[in-house]
Amino acid sequence: MSDSIQLGAVQGYLAKPAGAGPFPAVIVIQEWWGLDAQTKSVADRFAMEGYLAFAPDVYHGELASLGDSDTAMKLVQKYGPNAPKELATIFDALKSLPDCSGKIGSVGFCFGGRMSLALGTSRPLDAVCTFYGGGMQMIFEQLRANLKAPVLGFFGDADVSIPAGTVEEFDKLLDEVGVEHEIIMYPNSGHAFFRDSDPSVYIPEASKDAWERAKKFFGRHLQ
Repeated sequence: MSDSIQLGAVQGYLAKPAGAGPFPAVIVIQEWWGLDAQTKSVADRFAMEGYLAFAPDVYHGELASLGDSDTAMKLVQKYGPNAPKELATIFDALKSLPDCSGKIGSVGFCFGGRMSLALGTSRPLDAVCTFYGGGMQMIFEQLRANLKAPVLGFFGDADVSIPAGTVEEFDKLLDEVGVEHEIIMYPNSGHAFFRDSDPSVYIPEASKDAWERAKKFFGRHLQ
C-alpha cells in the first residue's frame, strides 16, 4: 500500500508492507533530479521486503527532467541547504508513527546519498546506506565528529562525478571513527548504476549485487 503523506514539514511517498505493523522503517532519499518514479519504486521495493518506506519530497513539488543537470543543480542549491534539518524532522515524525517499530535506517542516491550520511550525524539512525553520495566530501568533518551508525556504501570505479581519492578517504575516515562499515566499489560502473529506469547508466550486475547487500545490511540492523 502506498500513499502521499506529510511527515515533519515535508510531503512524501509512503510505501507500507502488507499485513499488520509495526514495521522497521527506511527513509529513501532522492537523487538530485527530485522525487521521481525511480525513487518511489525503490521505496516500493523496500516495502515488499517488510519495511515502512518513506521517500520525502525534498524539493517540495519541484522536479528536474532526467538529464536536465542545470535545473537539478538549481534545485540542489535552492533546497539542499535546508534538507538536513527537514530530514531530521522526518526521522522524528516517522519514529512516532504507530506503524513504525522504532528501528529506522536511511538510504540515498547521489545527492540523497550525501543526505543519508548527513542524517546519520544528527539523528540516531540504526543503519545508513549511501549510493554514490555526491558531494559527500563536504561533510567529512561532520561525519568524523558525529557519525555513530553502521554504514554501507556503494560506488562505481568509473564515476567521474566523485573526485579521485574521495571514496578511499571516506573509507579511511570510517576506520578512524570506528563505526562498522563496508564500502563496495563496482568495476566498470559509473554514477547512478542502480537507476534501472535509465538504460544509459544502469549496470544490472552491480545493481543486483548492491540490492542483495543492502537487504542483508538492513535486515541485520533493523529487524
